[in-house]
Amino acid sequence: MNTRIQNLLNTVLEGTHKPVRRTVAWQLPLAGLSPSDRATLGFCAMLAEEQPAFLPEEKIAFTRTVSNIPELYTQAEMDALRETAFYAEKGCVFNITPNYGLTLEVGLDARKTEIQARLRCAQTPPERQFLNNTLRGIDAVLDLADRYCLAAQEKGLHEIAATLQQVPHKGAKTFLHALQFLRILHYSLWCEGEYHNGLGRIDIYLYPYLKRDLESGLLTRESALEVLEEFFISCNRDSDLYIGVQQGDNGQSVMLGGVDAAGNETYNVLSELCLKASCELKVIDPKINLRVSKSTPLAVLETATELTKAGIGFPQYANDDVVIPGLTQLGYSLEDARNYTVAACWEFIIPGCGMDIPNIDAVSFPAVVDTVMRTSVASTFDAFMDDVRKQLNCTADQIEQRLKTVEILPGPFISVLCDGCIERAQDVSQGNRYNNFGIHGTGLSVAADSLSTIQKWVYAEKKLSLGQLVAAVDADFTNFADMLALFRTSTSKMGNDCDDVDQIAVQLLDAFADSWKGRKNCRGGVFRPGTGSAMYYIWHANALPATPDGRRKGEPFSANYAPSLNVPIRGPISLITSFTKPHLMRVVNGGPLTIELHDSSFRFDDGVAKVAQLVKYFIDRGGHQLQINAVNREQLREAQHHPEKYRHLIVRVWGWSGYFVELDKPYQDQIIQRIELSA
Repeated sequence: MNTRIQNLLNTVLEGTHKPVRRTVAWQLPLAGLSPSDRATLGFCAMLAEEQPAFLPEEKIAFTRTVSNIPELYTQAEMDALRETAFYAEKGCVFNITPNYGLTLEVGLDARKTEIQARLRCAQTPPERQFLNNTLRGIDAVLDLADRYCLAAQEKGLHEIAATLQQVPHKGAKTFLHALQFLRILHYSLWCEGEYHNGLGRIDIYLYPYLKRDLESGLLTRESALEVLEEFFISCNRDSDLYIGVQQGDNGQSVMLGGVDAAGNETYNVLSELCLKASCELKVIDPKINLRVSKSTPLAVLETATELTKAGIGFPQYANDDVVIPGLTQLGYSLEDARNYTVAACWEFIIPGCGMDIPNIDAVSFPAVVDTVMRTSVASTFDAFMDDVRKQLNCTADQIEQRLKTVEILPGPFISVLCDGCIERAQDVSQGNRYNNFGIHGTGLSVAADSLSTIQKWVYAEKKLSLGQLVAAVDADFTNFADMLALFRTSTSKMGNDCDDVDQIAVQLLDAFADSWKGRKNCRGGVFRPGTGSAMYYIWHANALPATPDGRRKGEPFSANYAPSLNVPIRGPISLITSFTKPHLMRVVNGGPLTIELHDSSFRFDDGVAKVAQLVKYFIDRGGHQLQINAVNREQLREAQHHPEKYRHLIVRVWGWSGYFVELDKPYQDQIIQRIELSA
């Protein structure tokens, strides 16, 4: 990277831009306002308080100067709302990727004209209210952009001023215009209160601008990379203000490659530049995802593996061969399924037309096994597994009942960027083409390993009873040391290509999928089971005693779709073989197989080629989603003791990467416990 980009990067990494921030004591006249009017008032007030701020040497502007977004509801008001309906997380729109492309192409002035025409035809007060609020939101964005343009002119920042004279009023003409416009739109969504706003398939909707600039000679590959790297840096300016379970969990994900709606491969020069930019910058945003298939050239996988080697947890792979047919089985059209991207972490969503809530709840597989272990009177393991299936159905019934009424707080401005909302004069919070609910499945390997213990020692060997097993786990194996050793070392573990335990996992995931099949949710969608864990891998584990696989009380599950912690694994090939046996098209909400490789795997020249071959093996085996992380356990332990020396050490947490020293200790400890393998 050149000196200008290095300087911008240092500014953001060192936080020298943060003194421009201030906290506002919001006092907004919210009483008596509808939810839509509240959202609009808060958005307009937020943007009105924002003041133009410029980083030295930048060409892409817009930096947050107000740290706190207005709270539009008191705690008592939210409690009252939750008495009448289920509101996920903060209750507002989240985990969504809008359709940026149309607005980038035509500009906000044209979108205003479109909305005004629709307003003249509006038939009902709710329609008129919604359309008027979208217009107010657009005007607030344009007002801030105009103030930025004027401030840039006054400061002699002529290139920024020239860009802002074109966008966001008019459509983008150049790659720089498009990136600045995207920055404005994405920045604005956070100011409205939405969060985990994905950037989607940028190598598709931004590619025409880059292609035109390259063909005209306005840009070279080198100068295009510079502009792209600046945009990537801009995603990190304010990311510490974006909410999440932990710092870094902010949903700024991009998806590269894959096929388009017609089935044509899309990997292009912009895809390559994105991989290179992320590799050079080594920052946590944007999160890089890469769509692959059996037809993906090995050279592309090797380029992507160079990013893995950089140690920042990117890219996360998604396999078109599994994901696309899996989505069509759930009711997505083939064209929309081909256009999938990811939500904040890994959940598969459709940009622009999807209003899925892909992480609305989760099922703890070990909790299901624990319940059955305490209640079953099965005389055979097959009968015990029948009880597990019944308990999975019971758990699904409970979750479905809890979600019988689900509401989302309005987002008038984000609705401008979502297909069909203006045409229907309907806020996206009321739904879109797809309104499905995603259900995570946590602790698969703990549950499968526990069931393997039960199968062998209770039913096959008849060495103990279910009652004795319950007594041991309730005692956290205190005074049961021999039993603990037996369970940990003399029972098959998932990840070692042992078909006995792997087939239990196949049955468990099939039963999980069956428990949700045919159910319709309250918003007209379906339920999508998946293999992700999100933050539940710690929460669910904390709610359980010890488990029959030898896990002690308080020890977390593995994150996502991975072997149990501290289980000896023969190697990455056996791990991939085990975890590609299940019927993954049936659990396509998302949830990556997570493999930790010791960073010494890349010490020799053939390291990249070997790891790329691992990815190829995973794809050919029919895996659905994969992340490979280069880690060094000793370095992580050192970082816990001397965080000041490792402020910029990046780790993959679950579906996102963050700075290790900024994570709470339970998350740090879980990462340290993960299994290190050698390629």
